[in-house]
Amino acid sequence: MPVLRYGLLWTLALVLSACQPNQDPETLNISGPFEFTSQDPSRTGYVYTRLQVAETLVEVAPDGHLLPGLAEYWSAEDGGLRWQFQLRSGVRFHDGQVLEAQTVVQALEIARTKPGILNTLPITQITAEEPLKLSIQLSRPHQPLPAVLAHFSAVILSPASYNAEGQVTWMQGTGPYRLIEFGPPHRLLVQRFEGYWGKVAQIPKVLYLTGHRAESRALQVMAGQTDIVYTLDPASLDLLKRRKDAQVHSELIPRTIQIKLNAGHPYLKDLKARQAISLALDRSGIATHVLRVPGTEANQLIPPMLKDWHLPALAPIAQDLKQAQALLQELGWQADEQGILHREGQRFQLKMITYADRPELLVIGTAIQAQLRALGIDMGLSVVNSSGIPSAHHDGSLELALIARNYGTVADPLSLLLLDFGAQGNGDWGGMNWNNTAFPQLLHELEAEQDATLYQRKAQQAAQMLVDELPAIPVLFYTQQTATAQRVKHFSFDPYERNYHLSDMRLATP
Repeated sequence: MPVLRYGLLWTLALVLSACQPNQDPETLNISGPFEFTSQDPSRTGYVYTRLQVAETLVEVAPDGHLLPGLAEYWSAEDGGLRWQFQLRSGVRFHDGQVLEAQTVVQALEIARTKPGILNTLPITQITAEEPLKLSIQLSRPHQPLPAVLAHFSAVILSPASYNAEGQVTWMQGTGPYRLIEFGPPHRLLVQRFEGYWGKVAQIPKVLYLTGHRAESRALQVMAGQTDIVYTLDPASLDLLKRRKDAQVHSELIPRTIQIKLNAGHPYLKDLKARQAISLALDRSGIATHVLRVPGTEANQLIPPMLKDWHLPALAPIAQDLKQAQALLQELGWQADEQGILHREGQRFQLKMITYADRPELLVIGTAIQAQLRALGIDMGLSVVNSSGIPSAHHDGSLELALIARNYGTVADPLSLLLLDFGAQGNGDWGGMNWNNTAFPQLLHELEAEQDATLYQRKAQQAAQMLVDELPAIPVLFYTQQTATAQRVKHFSFDPYERNYHLSDMRLATP
């Protein structure tokens, strides 16, 4: 970071610290990067599960194991074609209605009509068998079904949450906090729900505010205006680590920073071109000097936390410009006097897009831009809304996109991989024009595989295929950087980013 910018941030931090406001002793203030425009779980359900307003049938432990949620237990029958879920008794929604199987059926059926992972499942029927028991019938086995039901889009809401068209007008969930103020796109206020079926939260209220710039969010915690700031940028990280009134938490999570690419583009359709781009990247330099988190270099798409799908013995990808240049020369590319590659009168020029929700993506993209320039590729870089990535995918204009793909939104990434690469190598956040029929077939075999040893073996084969063919190029494994104020006690971070664990925290008295 330039010295001037660093000094300015430091000066602002000192000024703001000198005029700290008196914070409400009963309200926890949170700042994050993500805007929200609705209460629809398929669009922004991750906000409401993190704030513990809405819950799912299945929960996920920090190590990835599935845990009981609103369902106490579940089982598969009929060779995996029929699943039964036993619900908890005594659960009430925020509007007072009791949780019953028919309520769950309605919520899941509405969720299946919305875009997302649920409507891709081979579900033929969801039935309330008893007041607290439901069954899900499948047209083909889908082994990760319980993991998918832990996804934020599968939250269970009271019937009063929906209008006649199935749209959520006011979220009535079952969590330890209930929604009391909805101010899109920047403000949410939740309040402790005294009728919660589990452990009642200690903090009475939680205010969530969206902050656009990572620097401004960091300054808020330095000034005592915010208690928890999620997703810090590298520059703010340096400042916060110097302060005694804030604590920085760094957690490796199952998210991978990667280059999504159009494998059908004339310059990218040959595997050698994708290999050359991968070899041109100085992952170690980016991790150490740009993000300041050494050791997070990614040599594959699936992070280490997802052990079935990660190749532990795979060698790191070392930067090798000479080999990268040789590969492109084999494809007919030659450098001009300025060092830019040309072939048949065409300049090797590409456009990369990224988004501002993850502040480190732009600085990483700038580093990649310089590294590809050293290879002879002229790459433009621009920032769009996160919705611009799938939009460019669908209209065919996408060439390169730098994204941070979360493979942990479902504890077993199989369903996400089916979305990303299963449909003729295409997915909004995955492959684009990657022509590989063997990979989707392998994923479908995994859907029906009940033997854990065989499942892992096939998952490893799938992971190796992604390494060999590079339908997307891995860059770094993601580290979540969070800062907390001194008054926040018992903070913990969910590596699967499903839950902020607000009900476990407390605020120290002044």
